[in-house]
Amino acid sequence: MLRFKNLGSGSAGNATLVESTSGQEVSRLLIDCGLSLRELNKRLNVADLTIDDVDAVFITHEHADHIGHAKSFALRTGKPVWMSRGTALACQIHEWGLSIDQFKLASDNHKFAVGCLEVLPFTVPHDAREPLQLRCSDGAHHLGVLTDLGHGSSHVVNALQGCHALLLECNHDADLLAQSSYPAFLKKRIAGPQGHLSNEESAELAKALVHDQLNLIIAAHLSERNNRPSLAQNILAQATGCQPQDILVADPLIGTPWHTVH
Repeated sequence: MLRFKNLGSGSAGNATLVESTSGQEVSRLLIDCGLSLRELNKRLNVADLTIDDVDAVFITHEHADHIGHAKSFALRTGKPVWMSRGTALACQIHEWGLSIDQFKLASDNHKFAVGCLEVLPFTVPHDAREPLQLRCSDGAHHLGVLTDLGHGSSHVVNALQGCHALLLECNHDADLLAQSSYPAFLKKRIAGPQGHLSNEESAELAKALVHDQLNLIIAAHLSERNNRPSLAQNILAQATGCQPQDILVADPLIGTPWHTVH
């Protein structure tokens, strides 16, 4: 069985827990650690878990809302930390003081396992040193996690073909961003090909990933100022042929309930 629970998605801090169960074995991977350990534990407690129940953490890239508290997590728990070589260089992981077995190197299209959870990283276009996003599987069911990229490249589309569930960035509405009080350089960065997905771009990507067994899409990483849940839901629904209420939205502060991937 494969299930996941987003713990928070947005500029205040990102974290998603993915869990695979095979017989008596349960394996849990935390994707990103942008929440303080106190806040992370608080949100895990809602699911009757603590940080000690997490088997490993994967850091997608070095931006603070994704990596901000990963060092504290690693030193507190002693659990493995996976990231790309570029991310490791960008965050100077050699200064973290990890044990020799804790740092794990991840790279594009090289699968690894956390217990009974299969993880396939893939590169994405984003303004970071070597960003990776993930496809997670229990061997039968597949979840795509895609929460920071500037456009849906052909590599991204290929990496996520056949997924049964998607946690998909819908960062901004193009018109709201253009009208916002953000400085011009920041608008250009967000809307650029190495920035973040607009609702329209997310819808285009979702349309390329639709198949008969894709049954769950959760919109994530919505900008508090430059987006609205209803805007993301409406355009994703139009692109995928479902109803707006079928598209769920990750709350920036509390995330989502558990969702089983079917």
